[in-house]
Amino acid sequence: MPGGRFDIVVEDLPADELTRHGLDRIDFRVSANPGQPPQPLTKVASGGELSHISLAIQVIATHASRIPTLVFDEVDTGIGGGVAEVVGRQLRALGGNRQVLCVTHLPQVAAQAHRHCQVQKLTGTETTRTRIRCLGEAERVDEIARMLGGLEVTASTRAHAEEMIQRAQQEGADTKKRGGRKKA
Repeated sequence: MPGGRFDIVVEDLPADELTRHGLDRIDFRVSANPGQPPQPLTKVASGGELSHISLAIQVIATHASRIPTLVFDEVDTGIGGGVAEVVGRQLRALGGNRQVLCVTHLPQVAAQAHRHCQVQKLTGTETTRTRIRCLGEAERVDEIARMLGGLEVTASTRAHAEEMIQRAQQEGADTKKRGGRKKA
């Protein structure tokens, strides 16, 4: 969120207003656009902005913890394009030293994964089941191409999927060579 701002406002409550949450009122305020004053997060943040902020807080918090597995269920809701790729990169970086499970419908995020599993809902006449299977390299390209192209997968969408996966792997290798530091 270029030009965005995130403030945490801590207000002391009067002594007679002690609550089960303590003596303070904490308010997260956000401004997604330059020149706009920060407003309460609960009132002004869109779904996409909430996803960004949630992921940012989780990324920061995980660096200070030893949680071995993180699960993100559609943390990329309300975003797309370049922002989705950045979110995918953040998730990939987190997966460098812990297990990260991420449910996504975005090819930009899926292409960043170290491993890719496909989740399918199988509905019968009387039952519904879920099938999860890990994809091989060719199946992964096909799945990301399907995510990109919709109903009709073409040679162009397949080539784009291959390029997205290769770029993610190359960028991941470059980051490792730099000792985990991202290029400015």
